Amino acid sequence: MKEVYKAVHSSEQYSSAKVVKMPEFETMLYSKEGSFLSPVKNVALIKFNRVDSLNSINDQFIQDLVAALEEAEKDDDVRSVVLASAHDKVFCTGADLKMAQGLLGKSEEVKDLVGQGQKAIDTIAKLSKPVIAAIHGLCLGGGTEIALACDIRVCDEEAKIGTPEVSLGLIPAWGGCVRLPRIIGLGKAMELILTGGQVSGEEALEMGLVSKVVPKEELLSQAMWYGAKLGGNAPIALNWAKKATHMAFEEDYDDNLEFEVEAAVACFETEDLAEGISAVFEKRRGKFTGK
Repeated sequence: MKEVYKAVHSSEQYSSAKVVKMPEFETMLYSKEGSFLSPVKNVALIKFNRVDSLNSINDQFIQDLVAALEEAEKDDDVRSVVLASAHDKVFCTGADLKMAQGLLGKSEEVKDLVGQGQKAIDTIAKLSKPVIAAIHGLCLGGGTEIALACDIRVCDEEAKIGTPEVSLGLIPAWGGCVRLPRIIGLGKAMELILTGGQVSGEEALEMGLVSKVVPKEELLSQAMWYGAKLGGNAPIALNWAKKATHMAFEEDYDDNLEFEVEAAVACFETEDLAEGISAVFEKRRGKFTGK
């Protein structure tokens, strides 16, 4: 910090400059960045930083994501947001299975968690500023649902995007069953959700799931380019345009999300979900009985 202070104050030209402290989160890295389009630091860069757990989503992750988004929302200097990853091979692998295992048979706790997850991810969709997802490596389950809530998605050539929930005995209950068909169409969404499968970056581009596929080393700069490009547009107009575009699909939005809560609660009461989680930990295929 002393070196930064000296550098800032080494010239009379910058004698009045201030070292701005960025907010700190347990599971997120937060910074304000510029790009080659504009040196002005008007893009909030939020990197998932639960690296030891493959950026899986737990209570703290949900809390920090909302807090970081709220920080970007209230900062008048921020014109757009980029969601990325601090992990070198993973964007986000979805819900923490150890946490999920502890919720088996606990309907009220499941209902609360699914509701919190939906609200957290909905914060992305309802943010007044555009949000860009920079998808690197594995993007599964809740990670895919986070990406779906973003306004623009770009990925690198190593990306694998999927919705594996049914292979565990669950459903994409944090908005995935609602948003995915609205983005790629009912047929492809059914295929992806019901198979629990994954698609490559090129396949995601072909089906309209992402806007662009780039080499790994260009991913963040591409996302920041979008951030700066959008940030250069009129903020109020962006806000209204974002709301108006979302309205095209939201006639029964709340009813759909409520149904996902009920469905998720029902899944957590099944033996199949317990089996699916155990199978992951034991590195074997699940043996489901429909109970």
